[in-house]
Amino acid sequence: MMMLLENFLMSLQAIRANKMRSLLTMLGVIIGISSVITIVSIGDSMRNFMTDQYKDVGVNRAMVYTRPADGFYMENDYFTVEDLDKVLEAMAGDLVYADLNGWSNGTIKRKTLDISVEMQEVAKHFENIMNVTIIEGRMINDADINGRRPHIVLPEKTALEIFGTAKCIGKVIEMEVEGERQELTVVGVYRKEMSAASLMLLGNPTAYVPYSYIRNVDNYITWALNVYFADDVDKEAGHRRLTNVVARMKNRQPEEIAMHTVAEEMQQVDMVLGSLSLAVGAIAAISLLVGGIGIMNIMLVSVTERTREIGIRKALGAQPWDIKFQFLTESAIISAAGGIIGTAIGLATVLILGKVVDIAVVVNPGTVLLAVAFSAAVGIGFGFYPASKAANADPIEALRYE
Repeated sequence: MMMLLENFLMSLQAIRANKMRSLLTMLGVIIGISSVITIVSIGDSMRNFMTDQYKDVGVNRAMVYTRPADGFYMENDYFTVEDLDKVLEAMAGDLVYADLNGWSNGTIKRKTLDISVEMQEVAKHFENIMNVTIIEGRMINDADINGRRPHIVLPEKTALEIFGTAKCIGKVIEMEVEGERQELTVVGVYRKEMSAASLMLLGNPTAYVPYSYIRNVDNYITWALNVYFADDVDKEAGHRRLTNVVARMKNRQPEEIAMHTVAEEMQQVDMVLGSLSLAVGAIAAISLLVGGIGIMNIMLVSVTERTREIGIRKALGAQPWDIKFQFLTESAIISAAGGIIGTAIGLATVLILGKVVDIAVVVNPGTVLLAVAFSAAVGIGFGFYPASKAANADPIEALRYE
């Protein structure tokens, strides 16, 4: 134990004797470790961010549509309001919500304002899956759908832009929807917290309107149904049941019915981001090898400069292993110190970037520990040859060295 402490103190003394050279030697390791931690943490943070976005959309959501084997679509392959009702009846208990996947773009003209609004055309029971907080009024309800009422629920930001206040229930807004001039009454205002990154990715929050008012329900058709499964439904079994229901309805084979789920898309995005983070992190780790070569180079210089010291220690009874261990300790300290500094820089960089783009930062402790341990291993690995050269030096020749 005393020998270990003695070697450690001697290594620190040698490092302090050449502060600038030691710092420059650490630089390669610092850059490598900080790059790896920054890139991997950014990758993990983005994966976590994307997972939250998909959860916000709804992991139980799926789009179902026909995909004819011969590639030729018939009129029956599209979905009507009647088809929507049939699916909801057949899948009662499995689905908590379904609509015709309708979206509209509107333009509100008020005084000098010209505001573009994206509107989701909601169907019955939308309250079952809505993930927003109503701060004034209410959400679109079944009575609005059945009565084809010209009602709209605005995001708080849009309400403030138009009226200067969220307390605007009952007020009428004039807007142009799909080329036609409409008058819609505000029945609700909602708030949805969105980070800067979410706004860049998803854009501004949408407004909600009854699909029955925007569309002519008697002849409205769409290419897909937008459905949400209940939380307690086995998704694989539920998907099979829905596929069979739609296949019978459209007179198609089950394999001609396609289903695109949010869960599958989320898994694919997570795999892509994970692979990209790993690949870029591996490329950044190459700089650690460059740092290791720098450590080996400086340790060789140090061995040459201290040849006489090595000869004196051997003449006083030091064993080759003592000499080797001393230089290995010195290279490991240099590398580990660079790893610790690089870790601090990497973590600081990630935290600053997280604040700038307003996303939750994810730092894997295992990645940090692995990075520091790897940096020490680099020091030991690249310091082994210089240490062996010092340990194998002839003590007589070493004492003659000037």
